[in-house]
Amino acid sequence: MVWSVRLRDDEEQSEQSEDETAPATCPECDSDNVVQHSDPGERICKDCGLVLEESMIDSGPEWRAFDHQERQQKSRVGAPTTQTMHDKGLTTQIDWKNEDAYGRSISSEKRSQMNRLRKWQTRIRTKDAGERNLQFALSEIDRMASALGVPRAVREVTSVIYRRALQEDLIRGRSIEGVATAALYAGCRQEGIPRSLEEITEVSRIERIEISRTYRYISNELGLELRPIDPKQYVPRFTSKLELPQEVETKANEIIDETADPLLSGRGPSGFAAAAIYAAALLCNEKRTQREVADVAQVTEVTIRNRYQEQIEMLEIQ
Repeated sequence: MVWSVRLRDDEEQSEQSEDETAPATCPECDSDNVVQHSDPGERICKDCGLVLEESMIDSGPEWRAFDHQERQQKSRVGAPTTQTMHDKGLTTQIDWKNEDAYGRSISSEKRSQMNRLRKWQTRIRTKDAGERNLQFALSEIDRMASALGVPRAVREVTSVIYRRALQEDLIRGRSIEGVATAALYAGCRQEGIPRSLEEITEVSRIERIEISRTYRYISNELGLELRPIDPKQYVPRFTSKLELPQEVETKANEIIDETADPLLSGRGPSGFAAAAIYAAALLCNEKRTQREVADVAQVTEVTIRNRYQEQIEMLEIQ
C-alpha cells in the first residue's frame, strides 16, 4: 500500500536525521567508540565514560524478557497479513474445540452458544457477494496448491494475480474456478515451480482448454512477463518418482543442454525432459519403459518416442 510505503520512508528519514544529529565521535577524547545503551537511555563513550546523550526515548516494548520462550509468551503481535485470505487475515476466529482456557470441556448450554457464535462469525466475515466470491476463489487456490505441493510463496503470488484480475474486471463472463486455476498456473511459472498444465488440470474442476484460454487472456491483459519453462526444472522431480540415481539426472541435464537450442522450440518442456530422462536411463543401464516415463510426465508414449528419436539423432547416438 502507498500509505505503508510512505510511512516506512518517513521512519527511515527520521532515523537518518537522528543519526546525523547524534555525535559520531566523543568531544572529550575524540574517540569514535560511542555506544548506545537502551536500558538507561544514554549514549556514552566507552573509552572515557562521557555521557553524550541521556533521557533517550526507548521505542521498544515496555516489558523485559531474558530468553526466547519468555519473549514469545510476552509478545502481543499477531500473525502477519496475507493475500491468501479475503480479509488478509485481519479478522478474528473462534476455535472449533469446545474447551475453555484451561482445557476443560464446556457445558452443553455453552456448547450450543458457541456453535451459534461460530455460525454468525462465518456469516459476518463477508459483507456482500463480491467478498464471498473472493473467499471461494482463494479457498480453491489453497486447495489446488495443497494438492500440487507448491510452497507458500506461490500461493501468495497466485492470490495477488487473482486480485489484480478482479480489479481489472477480467472475471466477467468467465468462471471463478477457471480464473483461479489460470492464476495458479501463472503463479507457478512466475516463481519457477515446474508444474505442467496437465498437472494443474488434474487438481482442478475445469477442462484443460478453458484453463489454457483463460491463462493466455489474463497474462496478456495483466502484462505478466513469464519466461519459457526450462525442461531441466522437471528433471529432479521426474527422476525421483522413477527412483533413478543421480547419474541419470546429470546425464539428462547434459542431453537437454546439447539438444534444447534447436529442438525445444514449439515443443512441450515436460515431454522434452521426459525423453531426455528416458535416453539417459538407457545410457546409464537404468532402463525404464516408455510407459513408466510417460505416466510420470503425464504425456503420451508417442511424445516420448518422437522427442527421443530427435534427441539421439542430433547427438548421433546409435
